Amino acid sequence: MSAKARYREFCRTAPDVPVFAQAWYLDACASGGNWDVVLAIEEDQIAAALPYFFRHKGPFRYVTMPPFVKMLGPYVLPEFRGVLKKEHILLEALIKQLPPFAAFKQNFYPTATNWLPFYWQHYRQTTYYTYRLHGLQQLARVEAGLNRNIRRNIQKAQQQVRVVADFPAEQFYKLNKLSFDRQGIPMPYSWAQFERHDAALTANGARQMFFAVDAQNQIHSAAYLIWDRQAAYYHLSGDDPALRESGAGILLVWEAIRYASEVLGLDCFDFEGSMLPAVERIRVQFGAVQTPYFFVWKYNSRAFEFLEKLKP
Repeated sequence: MSAKARYREFCRTAPDVPVFAQAWYLDACASGGNWDVVLAIEEDQIAAALPYFFRHKGPFRYVTMPPFVKMLGPYVLPEFRGVLKKEHILLEALIKQLPPFAAFKQNFYPTATNWLPFYWQHYRQTTYYTYRLHGLQQLARVEAGLNRNIRRNIQKAQQQVRVVADFPAEQFYKLNKLSFDRQGIPMPYSWAQFERHDAALTANGARQMFFAVDAQNQIHSAAYLIWDRQAAYYHLSGDDPALRESGAGILLVWEAIRYASEVLGLDCFDFEGSMLPAVERIRVQFGAVQTPYFFVWKYNSRAFEFLEKLKP
């Protein structure tokens, strides 16, 4: 059995493989490249895995993050986490099996707190942050911790819009694209890519959309929530630039938090990070806790590194 086939089976039984690292999710998101995995085996069982997505540019093969995948990196079974000697052995085994590549770039999960074996192999690291709300099963306490500006925006929006979930995925994509258009940023994925991603999440019962709609059936904002066994992720969103003053976007964040708590029974809500000052302030106003994760990278080709630096 190939490593990829073994990993598919492993994902079905491992206790907390994040949604971003599930084989079916990587299948759906591997547009423009492909994914594979290396495994560390203990007593004929998988103890750790490192899935990776790779692309080709001319003669170069490089590892990067696929569309819609916020975090990836090494997954180590819970019983081995924090046992440094064991973690080192498993991570070293994974690194040794990686194929030749011009560059390696991955965002690790927040649970991957040991990157030392990568450092020993001359990888580099930068710390990024996501923002997480914990204790969702005590929702009243979470609500009490909301900043008064957030409360005001929620109340304002509730007077102008209602929240529905029965619009098609095409409608969400249009709202999502409007947000990129407003910022003058090219849409980072096509409708075909988004449709494939959405179909996989729908088939695996791991997504919910929310739309804020006024009395004239105008859609002010849309939000896209995904989840795994550990957390719900505020994955994507979109706003109509002409209707942003209603505060509907803030209302949808709160509705997504409520859904994660009351419907999904989860205890953690992950905002999927942001290093932007304005976005960070909003996350904190919801009571979310700054949570570090590692961006780990390495160049094995000076020529490829030079080409990368030429990018605008």
